[in-house]
Amino acid sequence: MIAETVCSAVSAAGLGIAAVTAYRKRFLAAARIAAYALVPVGLVMAGVVGWLADTAFSPTAWAGFGVLGAAWLLFAATRAVERRGGGTRKERREAKAAQRQQEAPSASGPALGAGGTGDRRAIGPTASPRKTDSPDDFSDIEAILKKHGI
Repeated sequence: MIAETVCSAVSAAGLGIAAVTAYRKRFLAAARIAAYALVPVGLVMAGVVGWLADTAFSPTAWAGFGVLGAAWLLFAATRAVERRGGGTRKERREAKAAQRQQEAPSASGPALGAGGTGDRRAIGPTASPRKTDSPDDFSDIEAILKKHGI
């Protein structure tokens, strides 16, 4: 009952301020103030204020909020463990094996295409083909770039 009275008083004060603002020829601001002033009365009429007052003083409601918080924490913790690579050892081994199989063919291919030679006109007339096992081989860099989608 007190909450409804306070909301009604706040709305009446807001409507009074809106009237003074409209008297000063600031109609847009007055309309905005009146809209804000009508919100508390609307909440009282809809029963939201009574529901909130009953909920705020109910131990059962607070216990329910605690249970909801615990459920949210469990959900967040399981998501965090899942993202860090959680799961069974067998699942992790299978995932690593699949990743090795996926990366191996792209890592062993030469960086310049089949045979390590490209278009000689694009490279230049003095360029010579490189060996695929030379230290200048960029296949490992190419594999990393492919892994990241570049």
